[in-house]
Amino acid sequence: MDWGTELWDQFDIVERHTQWGLDLMDKYVKFVKERTEIEQSYAKQLRNLVKKHLPKRTTREDPESKFCQYQAFLQVVKELNDFAGQREIVAENLLTRICVELAKYSQELKQERKLHLQEGRRAQQQLENSFKQLENSKRKFERDCREAEKAVLTAEKLDQDINATKADVEKAKQQANLRSHMAEESKNEYASYLQKFNHNQSQFYFLEMPQIFNKLQEMDERRTRRLKEGYSIFSETEQQVTPIIGKCLEGMKGAADVVDEKHDSQILIELHKSGFERPADMDFEDFSQPINRTSSDSSLGNPRGTLDGRLDPRLLSKNKGKRWPFSRKNKTVITEDFSHLPPEQRRKKLQQKIKERNRELQKEIDQRDALNKMKDVYQKTPQMGDPSSLEPKISETLGNIERLHLEIQKCEAWLADAENRMLSNRPDTVTRYSRHLDHASALNNNNCSHEKDSPETTRSDESQDTLNQPIYTEFDEDFEEDLVSPVGTCVALYQFEGSSEGTISMMEGEELSLMEEDKGDGWTRVRRSKGGEGYVPTSYLRVNVN
Repeated sequence: MDWGTELWDQFDIVERHTQWGLDLMDKYVKFVKERTEIEQSYAKQLRNLVKKHLPKRTTREDPESKFCQYQAFLQVVKELNDFAGQREIVAENLLTRICVELAKYSQELKQERKLHLQEGRRAQQQLENSFKQLENSKRKFERDCREAEKAVLTAEKLDQDINATKADVEKAKQQANLRSHMAEESKNEYASYLQKFNHNQSQFYFLEMPQIFNKLQEMDERRTRRLKEGYSIFSETEQQVTPIIGKCLEGMKGAADVVDEKHDSQILIELHKSGFERPADMDFEDFSQPINRTSSDSSLGNPRGTLDGRLDPRLLSKNKGKRWPFSRKNKTVITEDFSHLPPEQRRKKLQQKIKERNRELQKEIDQRDALNKMKDVYQKTPQMGDPSSLEPKISETLGNIERLHLEIQKCEAWLADAENRMLSNRPDTVTRYSRHLDHASALNNNNCSHEKDSPETTRSDESQDTLNQPIYTEFDEDFEEDLVSPVGTCVALYQFEGSSEGTISMMEGEELSLMEEDKGDGWTRVRRSKGGEGYVPTSYLRVNVN
């Protein structure tokens, strides 16, 4: 079924329907455009939210980054940033594949429809002109016939009139013959125009207009198919990003799963453990007797006195700072050897500084080796470069290596001093805790005899042996850690083809070793388990820093 056969007399209906179809397409384009504006605004707000909550400084400088709950929060923020990127992709695809293409196609259809309608109106105008010619010839034929009939009647009347002259009768007969001839010519002209009109009308209704209607039908069906594709693209665009959005949501869920409250509690201890001993009991100073004051056995309760037996005010002020750990602390001056920090924190800061200097030293050594190799190449092939041009850089690198060696030696000396100070304070603590344990045992036994082999004595000895064990048994192992060991692990969220220099390819779901974190340029250095090291996009990874 086609419009040319079934709708041969509904030209106005076809014209309105095709216009309605184009209006519907324009309406859909406007709808999708408003949807893209919503997506773009949504993505922009998400980007601003991510930017607002991402840390301003690098994670290495932020002590809070060591807590798994904070790392999980950053992972959620990063996944939200990737989620915003997918919303931007949706907006871009909708804009280019629907709004731009359909709007352009709509303009083409409007031009095509205009041509078809003009062609139909032109055929209709030609038929109307043919009909007017037919009507004119018909009226002329009718008028000439009346005039001829009237002339014939006049000639017959004069012919019967006895008073009419012969000349008048002849003239009337000639006029009647002329009118009859004109009527015959009008008849032939009318018949010709009638035949022409019938032919034009047949062409119009059976050939020209059906072709125009069929062209409009084909155009409208193409428009409908294209609009159908636009409806499909609207959903396909969302379906294409659904897997990645799902991975973003899985990343958020995974970030929540790695939160461990016990781990964070231990991290807080490691970050802020001072290494100070608990304050000892205060001694009673009997000012009523001119005798020397008795001092306590503990390390903090046994201050050195002056010659008259009174406490040195300087030592009192020093002990006061350790005795009241919750009091408001004065502003400290940061020193190079971290002596302004508590013992435990000082030790960790020195360990960290030594590791950093060792990494810098390794970089300088690698650069020195590379420069020496380049120098050898220049010496063997002078056309590639001047060996003397590398001397300033080599000298600078050697100077940096010497400087870093000195800094490492200095930090190692400070570290040894800090550990010796921490270990030297332990006997006083053992003595004081042993005294407390003995006192508790005496109260619990209620004046019972304390023999050497009693359970209380055994438990006291075991506690004392436990306290006498070394505290920092893992320091040497931490310090001798391989300088090029990974700083964490990561999993590839998506496949990446490392085609450019310095990058490396990875498969989706592949586990990698994290060698260097993102410096802010969007790239992270990783190492594959099969060998090979290079940079990949940070947004393609789920990172777990040690």
